[in-house]
Amino acid sequence: MQEIRVAGMKQKRTFRRPVRQDSNRDGMVRKLHVGRKQLGLEDADYRALLQRVTGKTSSTQCSEGELDLVLAEMKRLGFRGKSPSGKPHVRKVYALWGDMGPLLRSGGTKEALRAYVQRMTGVSAPEFLDEPSARKVIEGLKAWQKRLEGSA
Repeated sequence: MQEIRVAGMKQKRTFRRPVRQDSNRDGMVRKLHVGRKQLGLEDADYRALLQRVTGKTSSTQCSEGELDLVLAEMKRLGFRGKSPSGKPHVRKVYALWGDMGPLLRSGGTKEALRAYVQRMTGVSAPEFLDEPSARKVIEGLKAWQKRLEGSA
């Protein structure tokens, strides 16, 4: 706790506020909890994992180095640190392209998709598409897929 004295009042008052923790550590603790949910660990299992790796039963007692070790162990157990793209329209482009892959001469390579996106929108890769441009690509892919399925 940090004390703050306020002067200029009839009487001096002391206010206490918590000292802010390191944001990197807070981020690591958040990742631990995301990993816990992703791996489906119950509270007892999570605490057993902490105990096994660090010798402590709470993430608040762990140092940054210990939290890093726990994250590494969770990754070994199957925790994927990153969530899928926050852009659903980009996932849709890739899903359509994946469905079309067997019907295409190119076999549905990423390079071929990038060339198609470049030709349709002038953008070099699906990841950089904004939503209106992605809609244009999606509708083009749907029409192309329909033509391919009709000729097969």
